[in-house]
Amino acid sequence: MAVQLSNLEHLPNYQITERLDVVYGSTVRSKHVGKDLFAGLKNIVGGELTAYTELLEESRQEAIDRMIIKAEALGADAVVGLRFSTSSIAQGASELFVYGTAVKAIPMQQRVDESAHQQHSQIGQTPNPTQTPTDDLPRFNPFGE
Repeated sequence: MAVQLSNLEHLPNYQITERLDVVYGSTVRSKHVGKDLFAGLKNIVGGELTAYTELLEESRQEAIDRMIIKAEALGADAVVGLRFSTSSIAQGASELFVYGTAVKAIPMQQRVDESAHQQHSQIGQTPNPTQTPTDDLPRFNPFGE
């Protein structure tokens, strides 16, 4: 199982069985002189600075990848409480830092299925297999996966 990421303090549909350690990843990037010059011109007329958008996206992904490597080294199933931070290191260079808590977690699906069956049995109804539990609905993923 790949390491799952959550900006929540828990992992939906999973029970955290062990908290391992804080994990982090960071990258320091500087702007390319040519891109910086173009961004300055673009700033005059307005609009999105796509060179910077791409730089930040690459930086975020690199920092996340480095954090995941540390989480995997601990044997983590997930990282919860995911947060991003940025800081200026020098003129034209910034750090993008991501951190969270590496945890071990197990799926709760079996427990949900058992409790649903018990509730329907108590009422005298049988579970409707065509109903889709809300747990199966797509969730927003800020990381684009």
